[in-house]
Amino acid sequence: MNRKLMIVDDSNVVRRSIERAVNVENLDIVGVAGNGIKAIELFKETAPDLVTMDITMPEMDGVQCVEELIELNPDVHILVVSALADKATAIEALSKGAQGYLSKPFNPKELNEAFLELLEDD
Repeated sequence: MNRKLMIVDDSNVVRRSIERAVNVENLDIVGVAGNGIKAIELFKETAPDLVTMDITMPEMDGVQCVEELIELNPDVHILVVSALADKATAIEALSKGAQGYLSKPFNPKELNEAFLELLEDD
């Protein structure tokens, strides 16, 4: 059974690098969003199993978005992908329901290992 991934980051460069780095069997990218509001719309349409979440974004930040996604589906796996400057905020996102944290910059191996770790919980 294929798993669905949604990528949320306001940086096009980061979104693209995550898209290129994904190398997990049966994990399909179903959407990308540049802010929390778009992410919630996409989440409702695509019902992903796994979400990468930036913290600092326009319109709705990652912490609020994590809260809203968890309300929509408590079983979704959320990996916070954020810069070290956001570490305290990332910890807040974890307290709201995100399950993992990966700091930028990351390499593809770290990203895929984080995906596998979150998905093996199922």
